[in-house]
Amino acid sequence: MKHAWITQHRDSFPVALMCDVLDVSKSGYYAALERPESPRAIRGQRIRATVRQIHAASHGIYGSGKIAQELAQSDSLETACRNTVARAMRELGLKSRVTKAFTPTTTKSDPTKQPAPNTLDRDFSATAPNQKWVTDITYLPTSQGWVYLAVVLDLFSRKVVGWAIGDSLATPLVAAALRRAIESRRPVGNELLHHSDRGCQYTSDAYQQTLKTLGIECSMSRRGECYDNAVAERFFWSLKHEWTKHESFENLEAARLSVFKYVETFYNPVRLHQSLGYKSPDNFEAEYAPAIAAYFIPPPLSESGGLSQLGRVGR
Repeated sequence: MKHAWITQHRDSFPVALMCDVLDVSKSGYYAALERPESPRAIRGQRIRATVRQIHAASHGIYGSGKIAQELAQSDSLETACRNTVARAMRELGLKSRVTKAFTPTTTKSDPTKQPAPNTLDRDFSATAPNQKWVTDITYLPTSQGWVYLAVVLDLFSRKVVGWAIGDSLATPLVAAALRRAIESRRPVGNELLHHSDRGCQYTSDAYQQTLKTLGIECSMSRRGECYDNAVAERFFWSLKHEWTKHESFENLEAARLSVFKYVETFYNPVRLHQSLGYKSPDNFEAEYAPAIAAYFIPPPLSESGGLSQLGRVGR
């Protein structure tokens, strides 16, 4: 490594000076330049180049663990254990830009509404798509004020199956996210459990009527128990610490574009999840394609309820 450092900086400092400071024999350094590189050194170069490539492709998000998993899953890349990848990252000066620990947050409820029971009960497992969905809302800052993001995730694959962003925290925002989830997944209503916190948007009469009309069972977190909806909370933590905290948004449209890039071009199709055996949500679901092909046609929606009555919020 000393020889490599000297070679890298020989245009900036005298070789003799660097050899003296690093306690390297000058003649030994020049002799090393004449020797062909060892197979180990050549492999190290390939690993460093590949690590740099994967780190850049993950937008600086991946650390040594996920980069090592990417290498292990590839037929064409140089494989390396996590310790080797970590050493390569140190040599390259690379770090994951995600450093803060995950801490869930809570949402204010409407004390006038009767919440649904906590049927999910922190059982975040699912044996097939469209068995259990979780949903939540978060805030994103822009130069023109706060904007609000609602998402729906399928617990089977942790995939974001519906999302909507807007400048209002009212019920139509969460309804728009649910609408997109229904349209993209077409679940069998009476086989689906929908879980949220006790936020007033989810306990609203309009939203509850939609779930009832579609035959979807409703589950809600207990008061003050943020871990009851930990998967949705975790997604927002990933979104912010991997992505949005490294950007600044001028307005709603800029925030919408950034969320689209994260969800549709990285999180769903690319991002590795430890809980999925280091697969992305899309790749994990590709192994279960027959179940996703199942669909249902929602019953006719009345004038008093259903998705059509909840308004639309554009992405």
